[in-house]
Amino acid sequence: SLEITFLGTGSAYPSPARGASALVLRREGQCWLFDCGEGTQTQLMRSHLRAARITKIFITHLHGDHFFGLPGLLCTLSLQSNPDGSKPPVDIYGPVGLRSFLWRSLELSHSELLFPYAVHELVPTRDQCPAEEFKDFSGWDRDEALPQGPPGRVLHLDPGENSYLLVEDEQLVLRAFRLFHRVPSFGFVLEEKPRPGKLNVQKLKDLG
Repeated sequence: SLEITFLGTGSAYPSPARGASALVLRREGQCWLFDCGEGTQTQLMRSHLRAARITKIFITHLHGDHFFGLPGLLCTLSLQSNPDGSKPPVDIYGPVGLRSFLWRSLELSHSELLFPYAVHELVPTRDQCPAEEFKDFSGWDRDEALPQGPPGRVLHLDPGENSYLLVEDEQLVLRAFRLFHRVPSFGFVLEEKPRPGKLNVQKLKDLG
């Protein structure tokens, strides 16, 4: 089963009555968070959801009202968890530049997370925003040694599918698609795979 909870639908900044962009998809006991604007963790506390169940986070674009809440949320999750080296990492997906932002934010604030995380960066194309707004963040940390930086994949556009394959299992496929915005932006599409019925069709035909 799938359940969607809107934690924030406001833009630019949070308000007392309306949080910045964030929503949660809950499936099979896991929570997938889409965008993480300021105040997302407060909105989570007001909801029926458990933040500790967040296993994947997807960031649409690097405007502050869509991801400024992420470092704080990760730190709160760490405070509520126990060290566990065997725990699978929290997977974070977003445009190129997100890995550097998170690593630097956590380093500058001396924040050490008690759980692993991985940042998977989507490489945008130059036609996703006005030419004067496009900035190439791919080389920011190229000349620096980042022994403690988070692992993760670099995801390029699949020309055949015109999308980025992010997650696939037996039940669903989740892809990112390019959107046009003031900065490179992505939309996420979750598609359930066909579920064959449990009836034995041949036996029904044999029985008339």
